[in-house]
Amino acid sequence: MGLRVLLIDDDERLFELLSRYMGDNDVALSHAADGQRGLAALAAGGYDAVLLDVMMPRLDGISVLRKIRERDAIPVVMLTAKGDEADRVVGLELGADDYVAKPFSPRELLARLRAVTRRGQPGLLSERLSAGGIVVDVGARIVTRDARAIELTAVEFDILVALMRRAGRVVPRAALLAEAGRGDVAVGERTIDVHISRLRKQLGDDPRAATRIQTIRGVGYMLTREGDE
Repeated sequence: MGLRVLLIDDDERLFELLSRYMGDNDVALSHAADGQRGLAALAAGGYDAVLLDVMMPRLDGISVLRKIRERDAIPVVMLTAKGDEADRVVGLELGADDYVAKPFSPRELLARLRAVTRRGQPGLLSERLSAGGIVVDVGARIVTRDARAIELTAVEFDILVALMRRAGRVVPRAALLAEAGRGDVAVGERTIDVHISRLRKQLGDDPRAATRIQTIRGVGYMLTREGDE
């Protein structure tokens, strides 16, 4: 079954451009011309991912993202103006899974969508991981911390799984997204740092001590093993 994706963007021509390309690649693209309509469409359910423009009249993309994350962990790809690093960082901190700078190619956008909606590999559906009070059911994509369920975005979940599979060992920053099965997503060091920062908050990791996810300066990150804290 193909993906159902909602584009929230006031640019009608962008929807027309993307709709045919996405349809030819097994993605059913729907359109909401503003933030309020987008939120209403999401409330009705049935979507696998959201493409969300930052610059929109009345309710901007950052505000829409904040409202989405209050109730849903659906993958969200932000569409930003080229060079708007501040918007991208704020979006990532609020829980966006990825961003694409305009202008972009439909092919690149499709690759990003497939990356953020990727689910567990068939051979790993029964895999369970445990370290430092965190338990992950990979197939069900469920994470608990000290027996309490927590919600993560798609990218945060995959990064956590990559760290847990190598608990007690350093995962280089440059390799972390590839370890998480997202080698087709082009990101900078700042992006991965933002995802790690959000992941620490969700896991209840003290940002000053960073006892669960440790920064290995100049190299990358390491998730401590059970009892290593």
